[in-house]
Amino acid sequence: MEDKLKQNIQIDQSPQQKFDLYPSIKRMINLVFSIVLLVLIFPVIVLFSILIKLETRGPAFYVQERVGLNGKNFKLYKLRSMTTDAEKNGEELAIVNDPRVTKIGRFIRKTRIDELPQLLNVIKGEMSLIGPRPERPSFTESLCESIPGFEQRLLVKPGLTGWAQVNGGYDITPEEKLELDLYYIENIGIKLDLLIVLRTLKVIFTGEGAR
Repeated sequence: MEDKLKQNIQIDQSPQQKFDLYPSIKRMINLVFSIVLLVLIFPVIVLFSILIKLETRGPAFYVQERVGLNGKNFKLYKLRSMTTDAEKNGEELAIVNDPRVTKIGRFIRKTRIDELPQLLNVIKGEMSLIGPRPERPSFTESLCESIPGFEQRLLVKPGLTGWAQVNGGYDITPEEKLELDLYYIENIGIKLDLLIVLRTLKVIFTGEGAR
């Protein structure tokens, strides 16, 4: 799967992109902000870990394989928001008012608190604060086969939030998501990233697009 994706990814950078310093310093920005943010919100993660354990049996954290930069798989960390047997019948995408989501799960999904452990993925260099959301290997393979160019989303590191997430998220089609992600990749820069941060804060405080 990884080798097949790598063969299909075509890097086509403009001269401006090749000499742009922002992608080079973005890793340092990601690292500093992630460490500081993780220290600040660590009590929040601990609190909700306890609440999750009190509500349902099972681990507080959820580890899932996702596809990252250049088709390389990695382990993504989340606070568990569903019951432990959520995928007893196989892999399923979340739906509106998903019955598998717990009471605490509904709140942390709406506020995106369940995503906070992914700061560890950013610190490890597997993710960025901003970029296309990483998909699961099976979903990535299926979407690459059905949507031409879908693998081009893997040209940059996946992110906790991204242009597609603040412009529809769950409510847009994979084709629309690809179009938005490619727009981000082609126009990546500090101004666009700051705009995504501002829109992400709006999503967090309003709960838009949560499932």
